Amino acid sequence: MNIRKKIVVLSGAGISAESGIPTFRASDGLWENHRIEDVATPEAWERNPTLVQDFYNQRRKQALSVQPNAGHLALVKLEEKYDVTIITQNVDNLHEKAGSSTVIHLHGELFKSRSTVDESLVYEVEDWEIKTGDFCEKGSQLRPHIVWFGEAVPMMDVALDVTHEADLLVVVGTSLNVYPAAGLVYSVRDGVPVYVVDPNIPAMHKRANVKFIAEPATIGLTQLAEELLANA
Repeated sequence: MNIRKKIVVLSGAGISAESGIPTFRASDGLWENHRIEDVATPEAWERNPTLVQDFYNQRRKQALSVQPNAGHLALVKLEEKYDVTIITQNVDNLHEKAGSSTVIHLHGELFKSRSTVDESLVYEVEDWEIKTGDFCEKGSQLRPHIVWFGEAVPMMDVALDVTHEADLLVVVGTSLNVYPAAGLVYSVRDGVPVYVVDPNIPAMHKRANVKFIAEPATIGLTQLAEELLANA
């Protein structure tokens, strides 16, 4: 029986940016004209839940207006001959919209809400809005299902296990500055090839078998997918 090789993809904001979703690491340090501390921390939620809720409602509305790009579609195409798992730092659903089968969201999911008293209670968001007065079954206000700065990353252990099983790692659209996600690059087994696709090559500690593709995701992933499928 032909056992498919396992490709693990670590994706970041760069791939979503090519679909029109702005990254939060703008040069002025603002995310859509807001300080990160005001919209993406537990303290911000405690201080001003209305502002935080509205901020993510607008991000959700924005995400509904964009479509997956050629980079997302190239990753779907790899599933023709490989076992592909995507570990994404992105909270949008563009990988799923493109058709990827297995997506692990490290930093939460924009189109889900969760209880403020029981984090195991997670719900799909209908359309784009979570309103004040939208409660979980325990009577608590719903919040965005997002991992904010200062919060634990619950899917990290799963991501580490998956990365350790990789026969090939693809890193795309990430600066490798956000931890613990950036540490996944160093959890692959010795000798496993690593492809880094980004026009701005991120700084990496030296390791063997790394190939840099200095292209945006739409170009670099398309080229890489063609090469990997031809060699499968």
